[in-house]
Amino acid sequence: MKRSDRFPVSTHLLRRIALASLIANIVIVVTGAAVRLTGSGLGCPTWPRCTDDSYTATPAMGINGAIEFGNRLLTFAVAAAALAGLVAALLHRPRRRSVVLLAGGVLAGIPAQAVIGGITVLTNLNPWVVGLHFLASMGVIAVAYAFWRRVDEPDTPAIPAVPSPIRALAGLTVVASAAVIVVGVIVTGSGPHAGDADAKRNGLDPATISQVHADLVFLLLGLSVALWLALKAVGPASAARAAGVLVVVELAQGMIGFVQYFTGLPVIAVGAHMLGACLVWVATLAALWSTRTRRPRTDDAATASARAADQGLVHAP
Repeated sequence: MKRSDRFPVSTHLLRRIALASLIANIVIVVTGAAVRLTGSGLGCPTWPRCTDDSYTATPAMGINGAIEFGNRLLTFAVAAAALAGLVAALLHRPRRRSVVLLAGGVLAGIPAQAVIGGITVLTNLNPWVVGLHFLASMGVIAVAYAFWRRVDEPDTPAIPAVPSPIRALAGLTVVASAAVIVVGVIVTGSGPHAGDADAKRNGLDPATISQVHADLVFLLLGLSVALWLALKAVGPASAARAAGVLVVVELAQGMIGFVQYFTGLPVIAVGAHMLGACLVWVATLAALWSTRTRRPRTDDAATASARAADQGLVHAP
């Protein structure tokens, strides 16, 4: 018997580990925002060391050094969660190639993010590099979400759960959501909270780019409402619920956005908006995911039925 067969990982445990990895990747986005909002972006002025002589923050660096170094340490916790996900996917029985690849993708994204984070420090918080750092996080979150959802799905081709026009509407909603996030990053790069008093801004007019961002938000909200209504009319109930959650999350995020804009971008509101961006993205992915399904293979279904019968959950024929 192989060693891996002695310690099989259940689907329930693998799903919990995958969810923990997803949450960890969202948390590190929020803590990264805290680094910028507290002016601690250059608390550790170099990378990969914290200073030229030390890998850790020193007392002389004060609170900013502690905050930046703490965020760097959190990267190891996120990497540990991703590594646990990959190991669990390898030990899961039956082992599924798609799940292993997604778990590996999440793990590979962590060092890539660390390198981009290091480049942001080495470029003195160039706003375009900082923006790339955030967008890369959204990519890792998307892979982590797919890992979590694929854990208890069969390895069969995805089939549509709704008519093709609604699937096209869902895809367009994802594109609009991505556009809102990208332009939101550009808005951030044009305003205050650069992460350091001497960090440069991207030079764009904050009012103009904020208006573009707001226009895209209204477009996204309109598409999301249309998707929700369409799914309520012809889609499965689970898909309609996913689209409804997306609309609610977008409304909450939009409210936070307006509050922060008209109150001079207070730190708390901006931090909440960063968290909201992650939640909108996850809700968008959930809505898209709900428009397709995977049916178990005939032999898989028979095996599951026999196992349930053995456990007294159903009556064997």
